[in-house]
Amino acid sequence: MKATLFTLAAAAGSAYAQQSAYGQCGGQGWTGATTCVSGYTCVAQNSYYSQCIPGTASTKATTTVKATSTPVSTKATTTPVTTSTPVTTKATSVATTVTSSTAPASSGKVSYAGVNIAGFDFGCGTDGTCTVSGAVNPGSNGIGQMDHFVKDDGLNTFRLPVGWQYLVNGNLGGTLDATNFANYDSLMQGCLNSGAALCILDIHNYARWNGAIIGQGGPTNAQFDSLWSQLATKYKNNVKVVFEIMNEPHDVNITEWAATVQSAVTAIRNAGATANKILLPGNDYASASQFISDGSAAALSTVTNLDGSTTNLIFDVHKYLDSDSSGTHASCTTNNVAAFDTLATYLRANKRQAFLTETGGGPTDSSCLTDVCQELDALNANSDVFLGWVGWAAGAFDTSYVLSETPTLSGSTYTDVPLVTQCIAGKFH
Repeated sequence: MKATLFTLAAAAGSAYAQQSAYGQCGGQGWTGATTCVSGYTCVAQNSYYSQCIPGTASTKATTTVKATSTPVSTKATTTPVTTSTPVTTKATSVATTVTSSTAPASSGKVSYAGVNIAGFDFGCGTDGTCTVSGAVNPGSNGIGQMDHFVKDDGLNTFRLPVGWQYLVNGNLGGTLDATNFANYDSLMQGCLNSGAALCILDIHNYARWNGAIIGQGGPTNAQFDSLWSQLATKYKNNVKVVFEIMNEPHDVNITEWAATVQSAVTAIRNAGATANKILLPGNDYASASQFISDGSAAALSTVTNLDGSTTNLIFDVHKYLDSDSSGTHASCTTNNVAAFDTLATYLRANKRQAFLTETGGGPTDSSCLTDVCQELDALNANSDVFLGWVGWAAGAFDTSYVLSETPTLSGSTYTDVPLVTQCIAGKFH
């Protein structure tokens, strides 16, 4: 089960120099600086990671700790660390062989691949509490990264996570905040102008608003529909924009959650966004390995467009490769091939498709360079039912983050981490 623990800890002194803006300043196993340069404060995002963000508070913010006995797909939202030497863009990729237990109908490659450009989701916990002040605009750096990933790496998809609270400035059921939405839209336009084929709009709230589940005692479906109706109206004329209903729902009644998803899909289509792809996430943090067994596949299969069809309604799944499937460790212990083979068989039999919108591992870890590449080989081998993958994560994440896919910029030259070069981009070519 998942447990959420909230703590408030005073910032402690350290013999180390103060951490720079947006750098890591705490977390499980962290031995570096725990105080920040002037104008920044150390804010705990979860048990594994704290980051220096703008502010002068003397205490650390709410920390979300996930304890689990069941594998789930979750990860730290903000900037964790691994000190590593990145590799130059377009380095030779490492080929790996995957033995698949499924007889795929396709042995080509997926249509889409890319990277999450995080930042507007910073400050969001797994209970759906998102502090508006915690959001960090990836800005020109994020846009520059997307330009690089497209032009230098041949990637074509970016996922742009954002907290619901940020978009409406904390006003549940309210209209899009003019300033905050303009900030987010600037990143979206940067994605669209980069040459990307898809730009995914992801509401990063774990099926919740401040601890309460949407349509299950918390915000009403109508309040959630209002958000999606407004967003769909903004982007209905650009089919490159993909609507991801929600990031990583968990501990929900799946039948009731499917009804919430249906209501949101109806709102999007009624707003005139009739041709955009919509991603449908299941329970258990959208876990690919549990998508069938936890009832998500069956429940979400009932969701339809206005005409009763399922055209452009894509199942949304996540899967990490560390020991507890949490996406919080640098090393990998599985390649997930069996899980994706099983899901591929289901998708093929039911004439549906899925999109892996979060996966990743330690950017230089040898086990992850092997396992992530093999995982993506499995998706390529089943490209008739898997649209693609999006690695976690770059954007406002510091290069020291444990799952960082943020490229290093020197002058006008970007250098990618090995995981991007060999797997995220390497397996797309």
